[in-house]
Amino acid sequence: IGQSKAEAAFLAAFNGKHLHHGWLVTGPRGVGKATLAWKIARFLLATPDDDGGMFAAPPPQNLDIPDSHPVAHRLAALTESRLFLLRRPYDEKAARLKQDITVDEVRKMKSFFTLSAADGGARVVIIDAADDMTGSAANALLKMLEEPPKNAFLFLISHQPAALLPTLRSRCRELRLSALSHDMMQQALTQAKIHLSEEQSSLFTRLSAGSAGQAIRLAQLDGDALYSALISTLQTLPSLNQSAALKLAESFAGQANSERFDLLIDLIDYILGQAAKTSLIPLDPDSDPTTLDQKLFTTLHKGPIGARKWALLQQDISQRMRHGRAVNLDPVTLILDMFFKIEKCAAAL
Repeated sequence: IGQSKAEAAFLAAFNGKHLHHGWLVTGPRGVGKATLAWKIARFLLATPDDDGGMFAAPPPQNLDIPDSHPVAHRLAALTESRLFLLRRPYDEKAARLKQDITVDEVRKMKSFFTLSAADGGARVVIIDAADDMTGSAANALLKMLEEPPKNAFLFLISHQPAALLPTLRSRCRELRLSALSHDMMQQALTQAKIHLSEEQSSLFTRLSAGSAGQAIRLAQLDGDALYSALISTLQTLPSLNQSAALKLAESFAGQANSERFDLLIDLIDYILGQAAKTSLIPLDPDSDPTTLDQKLFTTLHKGPIGARKWALLQQDISQRMRHGRAVNLDPVTLILDMFFKIEKCAAAL
């Protein structure tokens, strides 16, 4: 939904016989990058090669393939032999996905390319996400992009393409997806059977920055309640409400709260980012100045020096929290440390 420009760009390349073998599908999380990659894969694998004969089918006008098509069934069941999905492997012992895509996983893709397609048609690789590759995995992939097999197409999904190897980016053509408009967001949420109040809809659209995936995540994890709790805890800055901070932190104890913890990191990113932004740029005149979060951002408004300090704090806290999450540090301790760092920055300003 909302990515017709990217679809049209790929279709134009296909119909113009200038189809690049490597595609970098970029954009914010949750705007449909993987969905588009799978849609293109279904199109490529279900569309017969144009032999140039007089009875050849006319150029396709869109990427749509019926759900009833055999390829669509095989892709949905992950049984399509002409598609290779490269993603983080599952760790049986830890009962969760591993942290990275390793070089061993990329080597499996190399074996996939040694097999010839049964009908001589296209073969497709989806890498979801390229950001998860280790350095050695990225280098192994680079060699394949430099000498791609005939009629093979690789789709690298990336949330942060700037962090990828420059040589990797240079071997691909970019399909950039944009954030969804408010209307497109509502259409996506309706399709996902997510029903929100007007107040929730407005808040989630703002917090998700045009990402339908993030808005759905917010709805499923009671993101409005968590955001309200964060804002209320920070409302007394520069003096932190320590009892509220402790109560909120303790609600994240236990493995069952891992998804909520990930969401909390995203929401703190947003709050500190807004603190930096509003230190330089006045609040949107259409925003409601009476809401708790707008009052907080106004309080944290500290001019250019404040903008820099809030931005640096956002980067520091984000890195610490994500690293702590990756190595299984106690979430309660991480959250309390986060609150005290915010309090220290607010007091200094």
